[in-house]
Amino acid sequence: MGKIIAIANQKGGVGKTTTCVNLCAALTESGARVLLCDMDPQGNASSGLGVDRNATPSIYDVLISDIPPAEAIVKTKFGDVLPSNKILSGAAVELVTMPDREFVLKNVLTSIKSSYDYILIDCPPSLEMLTLNSLCAADTVLVPVQCEYFALEGLSNLMTTLRMIKKSLNPHLEIEGVLLTMFDARTNFSSQVAAEIKKFLGNKTYKVAIPRNVRLSEAPSHGLPITAYDRHSRGSVAYIELAKEFKKRNAAARRA
Repeated sequence: MGKIIAIANQKGGVGKTTTCVNLCAALTESGARVLLCDMDPQGNASSGLGVDRNATPSIYDVLISDIPPAEAIVKTKFGDVLPSNKILSGAAVELVTMPDREFVLKNVLTSIKSSYDYILIDCPPSLEMLTLNSLCAADTVLVPVQCEYFALEGLSNLMTTLRMIKKSLNPHLEIEGVLLTMFDARTNFSSQVAAEIKKFLGNKTYKVAIPRNVRLSEAPSHGLPITAYDRHSRGSVAYIELAKEFKKRNAAARRA
């Protein structure tokens, strides 16, 4: 049986989609069966793996029109994708009137979960119905955190939200880990923020940190993950190492 991981942070611009795209590609390259489920109406995770943002059917059709997910999945050499586009923004309103509205995505992904080792969900950068569906479907949450001044405040707010969801909607939800992003080893500030986050969350913080890297920001415009765009860049090396640490942690958890 596969594992569903929501990649989430209520704050935008922290490297959430970048992490979803590049972790998907790195895990796929390592031999894992991976599905990227794009739940952000911007569709950036879809296009980041070379999928047309206007692809139909999309995750919207799966959620709202009962299209089987297998009909919407786009296969790429970097992993399978349940694509999204701007039409998905309407689903947030349409889901409100549906029975068991918080669990529509969970029902969809449960039907295909056994076909994958990992299903990564790219969540919108806000707490609304699409994000709520993602967190109710997930087994765990991976939280990218930018090394900046307000990082701990945002992380604390997110943890409060996750505790509420765990208590009322998804009692099995756990923290997969916290990933430091946009880390600049040349500054004391990044190191100080990293130290505070590690003190706050201990071994839930990944040892690998994603550096600030121009090549990482260029790759999406070419519809490629960083491992295909610039294999030897610092960003590529970091995400390959993240995939190794991710798999190692999951293997250890299964043995425990």
